[in-house]
Amino acid sequence: MRFSVIIPLYNKSPYVAKAIESVLAQTCTDYELIIMDDGSTDNSFEIASKAIGGRGNCQIYRQQNAGVSMARNNAVKRSHGEYICFLDADDWWNPAFLINVSKLMDTYPDAGIYGTGYTIVNETKKKTRVATMGLEPGFDMGYINYCRVYAEGMYMPLWTGSVCIPRWVYDEMGGFKSHLKLGEDFDLWIRIARKYKVAFLNKPLSYYNQDSDPQWRGTGQLRDPKTHMLWNLGYLEEDEKTNPDYKQLIDNLRTYSLFPYYLSRQYRDAARQELNKVNWSNQPSAVRRLYRKPVYYLCFRQWLLGIASATKRLIYKCL
Repeated sequence: MRFSVIIPLYNKSPYVAKAIESVLAQTCTDYELIIMDDGSTDNSFEIASKAIGGRGNCQIYRQQNAGVSMARNNAVKRSHGEYICFLDADDWWNPAFLINVSKLMDTYPDAGIYGTGYTIVNETKKKTRVATMGLEPGFDMGYINYCRVYAEGMYMPLWTGSVCIPRWVYDEMGGFKSHLKLGEDFDLWIRIARKYKVAFLNKPLSYYNQDSDPQWRGTGQLRDPKTHMLWNLGYLEEDEKTNPDYKQLIDNLRTYSLFPYYLSRQYRDAARQELNKVNWSNQPSAVRRLYRKPVYYLCFRQWLLGIASATKRLIYKCL
């Protein structure tokens, strides 16, 4: 069997059927689907079980709630495919995703990880946009410098729903780090990209749903630094000194991702410690000016932006 498709599931009852149907609709049929329910408290398990309909190449399991990293790792342990793909339960694929990834792997067999383009979806706002990577003009398919492409466009060239990893690479890396609750995917991708080539197909073949209930999404939530990847990259300190592409990327991620922590009384000191590592001379002038403003002003501005955002969401729901 060529592909093992892994879906971690936690309280995604409005979305999981669509995710499963997008896998079952693949034109490439050389796959198995493994779903790991991470202790859902809604009827996600029942909906997923009905959606797979007793198909022999589809299995669903349950575990006590342990987080998405453990759900993925435990699902992989129950899988048998030569290559591993991941799809979150509120996202979905184009029917040609697996067949195109298969062609990419055949063309670039030396890669340690494979990725494709993807489309970002917000159905409430009736908006879709193709994630614009920092690729060279006219790039179609080939090996990429992961850190440089990510830093250039600040769109993830490797997103969980659009990657495929050879099983032996996944096993060598030890899978996802179970203690990480935010950025666990980036942590794995960067570990692979440091050692192996990254092959990329510049064609949007998966859909990243940013319209799901925010309470079940990792983004937008302040996590304990012990569980956030930006506070757990000490093993890459040497890379910051020797790899300018990685340094630019990680500094961009710090200034962007740590801003809400910087505004939080609880995590401000921890955020400052990480922000002190930033090479500010390589940051855009707008970012430098932002961080120079008084914290009280930034907090007030963020409060106003939050009110405006909540109002917009309410208006969209009423339309």
